[in-house]
Amino acid sequence: MQTITSLRNPAVSAAKALQTKRGRDESGLFLCEGEHMVAEAIQNAPGDVCTVFVEESQAEHYATLLAAVPDAVCFSVPSGVLGAISQVKTPQGIAAAVLLPRAAPLDGLGPHVILLENVQDPGNVGTILRTLDAAGFDACVLTPGCADPYSAKALRATMGSVFRVPVARAASAAQAVNALKSEGYAVVAAVLTGEDFYKRESLPQKVCLVIGNEGAGIMPETEALCTHRYRLPMRGGAESLNAAVAAAVMMYELTQRG
Repeated sequence: MQTITSLRNPAVSAAKALQTKRGRDESGLFLCEGEHMVAEAIQNAPGDVCTVFVEESQAEHYATLLAAVPDAVCFSVPSGVLGAISQVKTPQGIAAAVLLPRAAPLDGLGPHVILLENVQDPGNVGTILRTLDAAGFDACVLTPGCADPYSAKALRATMGSVFRVPVARAASAAQAVNALKSEGYAVVAAVLTGEDFYKRESLPQKVCLVIGNEGAGIMPETEALCTHRYRLPMRGGAESLNAAVAAAVMMYELTQRG
């Protein structure tokens, strides 16, 4: 393991650049922080772990993790250097630069897909990816207006599911809807003006659920292309649900009964 003590070291500067989307896009890397996330990266994509930074006082604690990625470049750093790399107030002693996964193709995503249109809160994007993984959905499609799933806040919300969930990109929600319809998907828009979700008739085996922007919802032109429009009934005083909560309820229900 190499030792770094200076904040001006090129490896430290490169890791700090991953705090921004531009830095991630230019380098093709993203930063995982903390024992759980780094362990998830090593377990699910060991060949993609490029660089690991370990606080010098915790090198022995993380020795087993580091042994699982013999091809990664590992650095021992003082707490001040790790703090400069980290985006959390209290770093957990380890961080890793990992290759960004390749975007999944729109065809062959599996029977249960969720399409996010302009979901801008990284916490919502990350939570939806985690719930998708838990509920048994197969993939997520993101439009350009969505939060970056590889930002620090989104990654923390995924709790490692980002390494198990295929993520596809679409130039627009309309493009994705048309492509999925051509593949035989029923495309379900989650909208406040739709029919009662729990009174729906059986859907085809292949289903895409569309979740829109936190404030504006699904764009009218996207909704017009969808094959079904459903709402979750509000039995109390609330007018709507958080985007991630609505997505969770509907994903679990759709995997139980289309």
